[in-house]
Amino acid sequence: MVLRFAANRLIGMIVTLFAVSIMVFIIMEIPPGDYAERYAFRKFSGTGVSVTESDIDSLRQEFGLDRPAWERYFTWIGGIVTEFDFGEAFAYETSVNNVIGDRLWLTLAILYATLILTYLLAIPIAIYAAVKRHSLPDYGLTIFSYLGLAVPNFMLALILLYISVTTFGAGVGGLFSPEYEDAPWSVAKALDLFKHLIVPGLVLAWSATALQLQTVRATMLDELNKLSVTAARARGLPEWRLLLKYPARLAVNPVVSTIGFDVNRIFSELPIVALVLSLPELGQLLIASYIDLDMYVAGAILLMLTFFIVLMNFVSDVALALLDPRIKLAGG
Repeated sequence: MVLRFAANRLIGMIVTLFAVSIMVFIIMEIPPGDYAERYAFRKFSGTGVSVTESDIDSLRQEFGLDRPAWERYFTWIGGIVTEFDFGEAFAYETSVNNVIGDRLWLTLAILYATLILTYLLAIPIAIYAAVKRHSLPDYGLTIFSYLGLAVPNFMLALILLYISVTTFGAGVGGLFSPEYEDAPWSVAKALDLFKHLIVPGLVLAWSATALQLQTVRATMLDELNKLSVTAARARGLPEWRLLLKYPARLAVNPVVSTIGFDVNRIFSELPIVALVLSLPELGQLLIASYIDLDMYVAGAILLMLTFFIVLMNFVSDVALALLDPRIKLAGG
């Protein structure tokens, strides 16, 4: 049953990604002009050299932009599917894979660090707050949740930067210490990256943790009042085992179902936080590429970010089916 459910969701994910690839290509084509015009403007602006339409056409032919849009789409998507080749980055005169390579992995490191911190903090704290309802810790966590929803992430990043510089005499920007910035990958460099992921992870997890705290706490309180919990307690089931088996397991369902939403939110908030903390991620590269009309770089970033959102939605669906049998019965 679970395998059939997962297979159906996998087919749906593939169809969704195909539709998304078409939408991404259309978005790449929407801006007026193309890279050939931008290249000619940059190369000959201020030189006094006049650029004719035939010169632009020659550049389009050189960059492969003279072909019909549908032909360029199938060439682009075919290269991705068969060879994992995202095309040529015109502005960098190399392949897109080389341009986004390190930034992609660092962006994913920030993403998963944020997700792990969000759920490690939100779920156990919310369960504790629900069990200790109307206690001082419960009121304190409620205040924290409201602050998390009210204070923007970039403001928290600026506060951390200020405290770090004024109190400790050090910054929290970047993902590597100076000695590891250009060093080859090693265990020491990986540990240094892990150390630097904590701050951006906490900043990006700030609002998500606040939201999930309220969600899990509310669901937990509702489940604690169910007759099944009262009956299990009457049978003498140990309290910790009762909490894990009944209300806590069901209280996690809303968190699991919104993993894709959390991923989308992180990708949306990451560029401004990355700007404040000097993080090398894909958001700023996406904006620069779209402005430069470097279509294959922008398209590759959009497609990769969308792929991970769709992938995490798939993981969310399968995990939810494993946690709650009613899901796979409804979707199977």
